[in-house]
Amino acid sequence: MRRYVVSRVLLLVPTLFGIALLTFLLANLTPGDPAYSYYTRLNGRPPAEQELVQVRSELGLDRPVAVRFADFVGGAVTGDLGVSYSTRRPVTDELFRRIGFTVQLAIPAAVLALLVAVPAGVLCAVRRNRVVDQVVRVVSLVGASIPSFWLALVLISVFAVQLHLVPVAGRGSPAGYMLPVLTLAMIPAATLTRFTRSAVLEVMGSDHVLAARAKGLRELRVVGNHALRNAMIPLVTAFSTSVAGLFAGAAVVETIFVWPGVGKLLVDAILERDHPTIQGTILYAGVAFAVINLVVDLTYAALDPRVSVGRGAP
Repeated sequence: MRRYVVSRVLLLVPTLFGIALLTFLLANLTPGDPAYSYYTRLNGRPPAEQELVQVRSELGLDRPVAVRFADFVGGAVTGDLGVSYSTRRPVTDELFRRIGFTVQLAIPAAVLALLVAVPAGVLCAVRRNRVVDQVVRVVSLVGASIPSFWLALVLISVFAVQLHLVPVAGRGSPAGYMLPVLTLAMIPAATLTRFTRSAVLEVMGSDHVLAARAKGLRELRVVGNHALRNAMIPLVTAFSTSVAGLFAGAAVVETIFVWPGVGKLLVDAILERDHPTIQGTILYAGVAFAVINLVVDLTYAALDPRVSVGRGAP
């Protein structure tokens, strides 16, 4: 177990370096000149040639790409992601200020998705090919296919504009959380429902489940203690992927609902060609995925003691 944990932690080093490299390339390959955008936004007019050269020097954009990448990696290791071109504040401070708002949506959305998906998936597996199974499968397929922006607009139109039950956007009251949480939870819930159904169905035909039924155990105990417990590994995989996306920041949902989270910060940075903020935000998202995947790998080892480095961890 200890060897397994150490190997997984060591694998984070090349993973995070690759994330940093891709982050830097993505930010610097975006079209447009950040120096031009910065000067125009600051002064209300396009810069002259000499002014553009001066701004590029002030922002460090005149240095070689390799030097800038080395500075970015060195700063990221120490927690310094540079200074935002838009706000002239440290990007790290901006991220820490926004992460809390993203978490306020991510945790309720993840919990809601889990509470809806697992019972629905188990019910479909137990009632396979019956009416309830067919209905839930169709609903989950539709839910997984609906674009987040379209669902958000529909929810706003119905519950905010027509019924006046919740505010259109913003976070002025607890009711303001309802629509963005529902929007964020829809796709994870639909996906996890299908994963749960498939995983439970696969286990239901195994020998230990048949043996439990032969002993005369109640169906609820057979499903809960024997089938669902042994179907946890694929469920953990599906759930962790969804949670990682939520914690990384749902850019579309946060933008539509004017939610000041990490996703909204990234969208604003792209529109303003704010390279340090783009790099810092994408790096944060990559690190969030890497860390959550590490936690999932360790959860595998806890759920299944057979998982080891020598036997090929999942």
